Amino acid sequence: MAEQQQFYVLLGNLMSPDNNVRKQAEETYDPLPGPTKVTFLLQAVRDASAAEEVRQMAAVLLRRLLSSSFEEVYPTLPPDMQTAIKAELLTSIQQETSANIRKKVCDIAAELSRNLIDDDGNNQWPEVLKFLFESVNSDNVGLREGALHIFWNFPGIFGNQQQHYLDVIKRMLVQCMQDQANPQIRMLASRAASSFILSNEGNTALLRHFSDLLPGILQSVNESCYQGDDSVLKSFVEIADTAPKYLRPNLEAALQLCLKLCADTNLTNMQRQLALEVIVTLSETAAAMLRKHTSIVAQSIPQMLAMMVDLEEDDEWALADELEDDDFDSNAVAGESALDRIACGLGGKIILPMIKQHIMQMLQNPDWKYRHAGLMALSAIGEGCHQQMEAILNDIVSFVLSFCSDPHPRVRYAACNAIGQMATDFAPTFQKKFHDKVIPALLQTMEDQSNPRVQAHAAAALINFTEDCPKALLVPYLDNLVQHLHVIMVAKLQEKGTKLVLEQVVTSIASVADTAEEKFVPYYDLFMPSLKHIVENAVRKELRLLRGKTIECISLIGLAVGKEKFMLDASAVMQLLLKTQTDFNDLEDDDPQISYMISAWARMCKILGKEFQQYLPVVMGPLMKTASIKPEVALLDTQDMENISEDDGWEFVNLGDQQSFGIKTAGLEEKATACQMLVCYAKELKEGFVEYTEQVVKLMVPLLKFYFHDDILNNSVTCVFSLTPARVRVAAAESMPLLLECARVRGPEYLTEMWLFMCDALIKAIGTEPDSDVLSEIMHSFAKCIELMGDGCLNKAHFEELGGILKGKLEEHFKNQELRQAKREDEDYDEQVEETLQDEDENDVYILTKVSDILHSVFSSYKENALPWFEQLLQLIVQLILPERPWADRQWGLCIFDDVVEHCSPSSFKYAGCFLQSMLQSLTDVKPEVRQAAAYGVGVMAQFGGESYRTACMDAVPLLFQTIQAADSRSKENVNATENCISAVGKVLRFRPECANVDAILPHWLSWLPLNEDKEEAVHTFDFLCDLIESNNPIVLGPDNSNLPKIFLIIADGVANESIKSEDACSKRLANVIRQVHGSGALWSQCVSSLNETQQKALQNLLSTA
Repeated sequence: MAEQQQFYVLLGNLMSPDNNVRKQAEETYDPLPGPTKVTFLLQAVRDASAAEEVRQMAAVLLRRLLSSSFEEVYPTLPPDMQTAIKAELLTSIQQETSANIRKKVCDIAAELSRNLIDDDGNNQWPEVLKFLFESVNSDNVGLREGALHIFWNFPGIFGNQQQHYLDVIKRMLVQCMQDQANPQIRMLASRAASSFILSNEGNTALLRHFSDLLPGILQSVNESCYQGDDSVLKSFVEIADTAPKYLRPNLEAALQLCLKLCADTNLTNMQRQLALEVIVTLSETAAAMLRKHTSIVAQSIPQMLAMMVDLEEDDEWALADELEDDDFDSNAVAGESALDRIACGLGGKIILPMIKQHIMQMLQNPDWKYRHAGLMALSAIGEGCHQQMEAILNDIVSFVLSFCSDPHPRVRYAACNAIGQMATDFAPTFQKKFHDKVIPALLQTMEDQSNPRVQAHAAAALINFTEDCPKALLVPYLDNLVQHLHVIMVAKLQEKGTKLVLEQVVTSIASVADTAEEKFVPYYDLFMPSLKHIVENAVRKELRLLRGKTIECISLIGLAVGKEKFMLDASAVMQLLLKTQTDFNDLEDDDPQISYMISAWARMCKILGKEFQQYLPVVMGPLMKTASIKPEVALLDTQDMENISEDDGWEFVNLGDQQSFGIKTAGLEEKATACQMLVCYAKELKEGFVEYTEQVVKLMVPLLKFYFHDDILNNSVTCVFSLTPARVRVAAAESMPLLLECARVRGPEYLTEMWLFMCDALIKAIGTEPDSDVLSEIMHSFAKCIELMGDGCLNKAHFEELGGILKGKLEEHFKNQELRQAKREDEDYDEQVEETLQDEDENDVYILTKVSDILHSVFSSYKENALPWFEQLLQLIVQLILPERPWADRQWGLCIFDDVVEHCSPSSFKYAGCFLQSMLQSLTDVKPEVRQAAAYGVGVMAQFGGESYRTACMDAVPLLFQTIQAADSRSKENVNATENCISAVGKVLRFRPECANVDAILPHWLSWLPLNEDKEEAVHTFDFLCDLIESNNPIVLGPDNSNLPKIFLIIADGVANESIKSEDACSKRLANVIRQVHGSGALWSQCVSSLNETQQKALQNLLSTA
């Protein structure tokens, strides 16, 4: 008994507001053995004489123990104790008089049930199911609540018996939803029904079977909102997000209800926003379904705009020197976000006509709040209505610019916001069309000294504008831009408390320099002293961001003006950076200077090149520390969530089953930046980075699977938290071939050891990476590594695993195409759905190109030895080139067979039956990409295929001719394919002359030269041309060398178009041809006279460099 009392004291201390007391209690509680915890906690929960908060704490801890440590604790308990716990929990629910405690005990029972479903779906606690059925039919309201609460918390409680009990479950829910005497039962039943729907979202038949519960859920949504409870509405938002098709039979009623709730100003802001969230979420998860209810969408737009007008008067707003974070609970922010999302979800064709008139009216309203909201609405819809707004951009821009001189500062701010957003959404068209209007308007707004917030936002808009502005457009404005920026910077440096404007002005200078590049040199001396002054003196904590942005600005200016100009200050700047670097260890993890410093060092590396190597000992320590940051993550359930605020730097995503995943995001951006900078050092310094390759590779390889938390990796987490970790994984992938390049200098043994360390992880990452953008980077890097390491770099186990993964990728490619075809037959299919499907298709094809890259690297390294391994993929590759497949499949299937022929001949001919017929037919395909792949195949057949391909080469020549001589063969879309055909003809003539009438074809071939687009094939044609000239081929040279002027023209064009580079072997041979003619007076004059100035200059360049 005394022990139990001591435990109560411990529980009380665990809740203490005093950190020290709580920490001490945790240190006492944590090491207790699991069975001891279970015994004491359960006794505390059951002890009616104990204080309620102590009992509640015990219940929370017991549930948490079962949730996080079930496998370590429960199986170690004696069987009789396990039985006793189960019985105690059910008895407690029946006998407990406190509603709060009963609810907490139900949570424990649900958690225990969740863990007692075995791998085959059997519930190892059948008594709980019996208890559920009895309780839900009981006259005791508390028991009915308990049963529903358990079912809401764990809707999968029936395990593999669910189908058997489906009608019973449905009757139970319907009966409770119709309990007129007890509104709380109706609400809880609706939440339980929603939870059940969500846990079966993929089961179409079940959703249909339960569709008649939806009217009851809608009724509860409405009823509960007016009783101050939004829990049913929150469940409804989850259905819209996860199981939108469930709403289809009653979609009109659901949308009407949400519209009504959203418009009712008697409800709380949160309830109105949640009601709107249902409509907006459906625009993302079931856009095609929602597009059939445009009248509701049209009615929801004014609701969003009305929310955006809900702003408070604040006289101090324009003078604020600190940008407060958006208040995401405010109606204005919620309305703007909803508008942005619904525009992206449903597209401009639907949204722009609905909103245009409303915005025009708002912009003419005498109340500033309406004008502000109208301009912010324009900013919000730009991305989603891109295509439609582009057509009327002229009118929009003129109208928006007029508000830069509005009497109210917040309207001027909103005008700058709209300009900045359009500069991003419509770049570079926006910059090209409106530079003459936008730059002067922003510069004028930046002169608004009495409203620093507006000044700063005008500078921010200027940053957006210059970032995507073509250099040639910006250069004429440089004097004016620089003068304005300098005047403002000097003025603000003399004032106190204007860091917000300085931060943006410094970034504007950086952006202008970044775009202007060497044209910024004349202004360098104007800014550099002031910028160094800021870095030296902005040392107070509130100036950290200003200091970081100034460091960024200095490094960007250095990069823009180049090493020669910057070297005068390089030493002083490096000392400033080094001083900051030595203070690095004192900086907090979320100090904004960190990422700016890290990026600045990388730019200094680009500027200084090999000279930067001396600074690596100072830079690498802090950089590695930042790149090694481990984010705090937590798997929390609904109750735990209540104790953690998003304000503490935590972000959450709902995983379903009453669980959420949380991550503390501080330091994550910096980690990603640091990883990217390590890639930069490896790329820039090459062997100069060799000292650090080992520690960097040990850091980077594990980061290929940087997902926060392996146990709970799923699509929702990947999606919500994807951007920063994806950047980390991309950097890790990019670093692999670069680190191998750096390590080469240490010799083959060191290189092989490093490769073996990364190889397994790379292959596994190809198999598990969920993000297609990251996956393509990993596959690309892996292919580069194989090319670098060459034959023998993969062992048998590697090949087996890689084969299985590539086979899986190809099968997934075909399956995805089938799924997309099924969506095209769906009742909600429309042209917007088709656009989405096209995007998905492009994504899939991009992964297919990376499969091709990997196979290319294997074939080019292993040659014919790779063929037995390749055979497991053969039928899938054959499937790609079937005539009915999409053209991109056929293109990449042919590319793979091209590699087989190029690298694995003559053995490749044993597969000729699989691809040869397709390849020849594809020479005249309607798609140029397919023709190009086929023509390349014929070229390598001639060059590498051997005797077996003689007939194929003969059959190919007339087909190649047909394609080359087609009327539009040199049009922009066809020219690459045509040039590959010309090159293929040349290769047949050069390597298999017996397969064609060389004398008859050569004049044609010569008339088709030079190749200007496909530089690689151009080199082959020039090589062959050199062979022909050097052998004095009479057909090529013509009678009395009459073709030489034509040959000179071909060579001159080739050099002018950079089809011939000085490093190409054929450039020396071509230069020799020119030199031989040079000494022959009249012939030389004849050859040169037909060339224009550019062509003559090109020949001079060739002679001087080759």
